[in-house]
Amino acid sequence: MKKYITIVILITCFTQILKSQINDQNAFGIKFTGFVKYDMFYDSRVTQSIREGHFLVFPEREVLNSENKDINAKPSFNFLSLQTRVTGKITGPEFFDAKTSGLIEGEFFGTSETDLNGFRLRHAFVKIDWESFSILAGQFWHPMFVTDCSPATISFNTGAPFQPFTRNPQIRFTIKANKINIIAAAMSQRDFQSNGPNGFSSIYLRNSLIPDLHLQFQYKESNYLFGFGGGFKSLVPRTVTTKNLTTDSRINSLSAIAYAKFNFENITFKLEGVWGQNLADMTMIGGYAIKSVDTTTGKEEYTNMNTISSWIEVSYSKNIEIALFAGYTKNLGADENTTGVYYTRGGNIDYQFRLSPRFAVISGNTKIATEIEITSANIGVNDNNDKGKVINGKEVTNIRGLISFIYNF
Repeated sequence: MKKYITIVILITCFTQILKSQINDQNAFGIKFTGFVKYDMFYDSRVTQSIREGHFLVFPEREVLNSENKDINAKPSFNFLSLQTRVTGKITGPEFFDAKTSGLIEGEFFGTSETDLNGFRLRHAFVKIDWESFSILAGQFWHPMFVTDCSPATISFNTGAPFQPFTRNPQIRFTIKANKINIIAAAMSQRDFQSNGPNGFSSIYLRNSLIPDLHLQFQYKESNYLFGFGGGFKSLVPRTVTTKNLTTDSRINSLSAIAYAKFNFENITFKLEGVWGQNLADMTMIGGYAIKSVDTTTGKEEYTNMNTISSWIEVSYSKNIEIALFAGYTKNLGADENTTGVYYTRGGNIDYQFRLSPRFAVISGNTKIATEIEITSANIGVNDNNDKGKVINGKEVTNIRGLISFIYNF
């Protein structure tokens, strides 16, 4: 009997010591949040999209059959819950006087069209945060997707292809000086990749031995946010030529972003502008092309496709939400003439614009929303002798009607 009493006393003491240590370690633990989202949508024509149309990028071009009818002028609908999401927010002990945290987030969007409803990783990072400096290491939004100034559309595309949309494994450093943040990041590619000879892949960035680099400056107050930044990316599309000889030809690309956000009580105004080269990995139109080929060695030289994009969003939100998103993007062509081989996303689009009004009713944790997404694109062919600019374009329009039920937890 004394033996059992001794064991109980030891267990009780150990439990109390463990509880004390946990309390001393800044309440280590994990909190789960997320939402359930059910989308019903209708499209007036065939679209370039992801996961059975859920993530719409742009409408398909006009293709006439023998009866002179556009085979892509075919409406469709779908009901999906792929965007349903779970987030685990982790807190723990300090690291050399810095606050520490972690985040794991996944959703049921899958990793490919054959993995529909599959659970995939969205974000997973560790953050070490001192008063004037922080480090984020893991997978998170690219700095050109500014989380404090991004479209709040009901559509899953979140403003793409007018808004940079990409998550990257990265290490990010932030210097905090009063109301100014200076952000520097080095990134690889995973789910969002550049195009090249083997299709969309991360291998071209990995072959370059130079990570995707970005530097950004922010000024932030409670009701205002301003920022601008720039990036550098280097790809090596091939390590072996078509003649089976080694090559290190690369394509170097630049990008720039500027944005602003204003809050006036229940009204929010956001705007953003982007100029960039080779933006296919950011779910935007653009990429690069072959400008010349050495017929003896098979060595290729490349030229960037240039893109500009801008968007604005105005929203009123209280118990109801009324908002309007508008975006425009333009293909400026390449730096030089091309051979006709293009590694792009939407490289045959001259320009594209979108208008998306939305309305939502919010009560408690539940939100019911509807959105009309009107997307028009002028699609043609690339003129190799005029720097790949798009000519002979024909404008096509898709109208998407969307109804969503969202429950936050």
